[in-house]
Amino acid sequence: MSHPTTTRGQDTTPDHTTTAGRTTTPDQGISLDARGIRFEGGPQLVLCASLFYFRLPREQWRARLAQVRASGYTCVDVYLPWNFHETAPGRWSFEGRRDVAAFLDLAQEEGLYVIARPGPYICSEWDGGALPAWLGLDPQLRVRQHEPRFLDRVSAWFDQALPLLAERQYPANGPVIMVQLENELDFFDCEDRTGYLTALRDQAIRHGITVPLIACSGQGDLEGATGDVPGVVPACNFYPDDDSPHIEPEVRRYAELLAERDLPLLITETNRRHRTLRRLLAGGASLIAPYLQSSGWNFGYTPSAGNWGRPGNLMSHGYDFGGYVSSTGSERPEYAEAQLLARVIDTLGTRLALATPTVPPTPVTADFPTSSSPSALRLDGGGLLLAVPHLGTRAGAGAGVGTAVVNGMPVAVAADSCPLMLMDVPLRPWGHEGTLALASADLVAAGEGVLVFSSEVPVTVVVADTRVEIPAPAAGAPGRATAEGLTLVALTPADAVRLRATDRDGTVHLDEPAPARSESAPVAVHRARRRADTAPGRAAGRHELPPTLESLGVYRGRGTYRTTTDLTDVDELLLVGAADIVDLSVAGRARPTIAGFGATRRIDVREATGSVDVEAVVEIWGHANFDDARLPALRLGALRGLGTVWTVRETTDVSALWSVHGHWAGRPAPLRELGGWSSTRVGVPVTYTREVRSDTVAALHFKGVVEPVRVSVTDAEPPTGHSVRTVHAEDPWMWLPAGTHRISVTLPHHPSGGGLRAELLGLEPVTDWTCSTQDDDLLTGFATAAAPGQEVPLPLTLAPGEEAWLDVDLPPSHDGLLLRPDGTQIRVTGWAGGECVGRVWAGDRPDFSGGDANVLWIPPGWSGLTLLVRGSAGPAAPELRVLRLESSD
Repeated sequence: MSHPTTTRGQDTTPDHTTTAGRTTTPDQGISLDARGIRFEGGPQLVLCASLFYFRLPREQWRARLAQVRASGYTCVDVYLPWNFHETAPGRWSFEGRRDVAAFLDLAQEEGLYVIARPGPYICSEWDGGALPAWLGLDPQLRVRQHEPRFLDRVSAWFDQALPLLAERQYPANGPVIMVQLENELDFFDCEDRTGYLTALRDQAIRHGITVPLIACSGQGDLEGATGDVPGVVPACNFYPDDDSPHIEPEVRRYAELLAERDLPLLITETNRRHRTLRRLLAGGASLIAPYLQSSGWNFGYTPSAGNWGRPGNLMSHGYDFGGYVSSTGSERPEYAEAQLLARVIDTLGTRLALATPTVPPTPVTADFPTSSSPSALRLDGGGLLLAVPHLGTRAGAGAGVGTAVVNGMPVAVAADSCPLMLMDVPLRPWGHEGTLALASADLVAAGEGVLVFSSEVPVTVVVADTRVEIPAPAAGAPGRATAEGLTLVALTPADAVRLRATDRDGTVHLDEPAPARSESAPVAVHRARRRADTAPGRAAGRHELPPTLESLGVYRGRGTYRTTTDLTDVDELLLVGAADIVDLSVAGRARPTIAGFGATRRIDVREATGSVDVEAVVEIWGHANFDDARLPALRLGALRGLGTVWTVRETTDVSALWSVHGHWAGRPAPLRELGGWSSTRVGVPVTYTREVRSDTVAALHFKGVVEPVRVSVTDAEPPTGHSVRTVHAEDPWMWLPAGTHRISVTLPHHPSGGGLRAELLGLEPVTDWTCSTQDDDLLTGFATAAAPGQEVPLPLTLAPGEEAWLDVDLPPSHDGLLLRPDGTQIRVTGWAGGECVGRVWAGDRPDFSGGDANVLWIPPGWSGLTLLVRGSAGPAAPELRVLRLESSD
């Protein structure tokens, strides 16, 4: 790519100038204004694909980058995960698969620009949103806040990452055209957004970042994402329903809001479907960056926990949301759609890049579901581009074609498409006097005397006053017509993306189609070598209460907790705050695996009595990447571990004898059961109050909670205190110290709601725990070291809690292998090439997000395969039946 001179998007230092809302620099390397993005000597409409170096083998970086460039996209956006590079406090790594500088250099070599996103928080369904796990060990450090302790740690990260970006900025030394600060801050309860973003901006400037600094809003709150900090450009993330008829007016509104600041609409994340991307383009977007077009993998212990679930789930080893390139590198149908859209953008060039959004001059009507308010663009130099989405589905060959009336003229529109129609466009730039009054299909090439369109249906073209219909093309058989001295050609979309050249007489020259990828039949592996030894643990001392794994130095990996406790006259245990994956055994009996994100669990132990052993193996699947207040382990920065184990010494029903305050309840206050007051004032708050007493620490448990309930506790005995908490269906518990307490429960009157009950559990902690740990480095070292083993046939049956280490021979593969463990009640972790590949879970398990949660991918060239198979309790015996290998060619 050519590089003019320098760039800038800020107005915060003396050598930068600002005119209205325009962000620019004296030498005009990059400028942003309401007309769009300018660099490379002119305006640019940028298609950008997410591509993450940390989710791919280094050996595949170049090929994946080249694949994005061949799609017609000109840019990639890439996160830089802080905790991928700072693997432990003060231990930095930028080598091997962590060599982000090499990745950026390859992007430039492949002709791609880069939008760099160093956080500090990135989300990305990545472990902790890239915030290092040990940050949570400091109770005074508050993540994503304008707070000295957090900003001090961010400075250490930026000191490492930002110089790498500054050295590779466009235009002088590299491909980086924008740097994003933070990520979707408008989702997070940041107390001082302006102060926080100002601190991040100042750090970026201090490190010499001269390209535009941007901050994306996740739910449309521009101020919430940027703090309205000067020099930080707001961008938008849109994730609409692809079939919604209301996308266009929402997008136009944000284009108008930003135009008032003399800024372009930058869409930094959105859906992957190009029918939707065309609608965004017509709404005025200058940057369109669908997330995630080029998929990848969550290697090792890097997936996150708590992704869009009920209330959360786990991210799979595969990181794939259906983008145009699969995790294994296969191109999906959307890849050709990308190439087609890129051809339209290239054909219209600066006329499209400088276009401004509007609405059609006359209403568009259709006999198919379409937009409630279609968008159009006023092209620079005259004319309009109009997006007409057909939101219906294809019912079969030749079916699903609808008719739209555009500018008073009926035109054909294929189902599940969004042609970019042209109206009143001057033809002089293509060497022809006259005007293209209407074209009902994508214009994919134009030259002197010839226009080439892409369509599956007949194309209506009006040149000056001459209207012609180009017949629907077939594969290898273009449709042709002439009008006013022009040759008009229609190609199928499949042929259009292979178009190499067109002669003036309408003869088209196509590239050869790409050869079909071969598929090989799956191979079943029925034998493996079982190692005699198991991975050793590191002793981590004795502790009164179970410590967090992070406090033991485990940020990714697992730990084991052991104690002996007296369960005489104890019917149940209460497990509080356990996260992520807990295999609990009491008196030698394994319990079903717990993956409840810290939700309080009651454990029935009536069959155990006297002094018994308690053991828990706790594995970190990942740290929360969202901030979800519903459960403790889903809070951003929450730590992992066993939590606290309590014996339940007494259970008392306290659902009755609550005094009622609210509505028309008078004095003396009526006594009712909790939630039992009746009135006609539906939804108006009612407060119920009573005293409870416990001689020990206690848990107040509310059963039947539907809507969130406000609970206030006032200590009735010195030292007095007051606390307020909202309890809800996912976490209906309130913790009380020993003593007498006045409880007030406020809830909206809901006569149709279920009965609300309350019980008081008297508790004693289980103490004196012995801990040992296995972090990911220890486990990887054991897995990759040569070890003797005895060949065993599959299926392999395990007891709950039993583990087996298996070495598996793999056949050679050019593009890697997919391993699909077939079994029940097992978790399988795999290592190859000196690295943990990932994990899968067969049998009873929580919900998963991402790609196929049932496979591991062994990249090509990653030698050896070692599996750790662990059985868990459930409805069936743990069993690994067979290992199925599939080629990812």
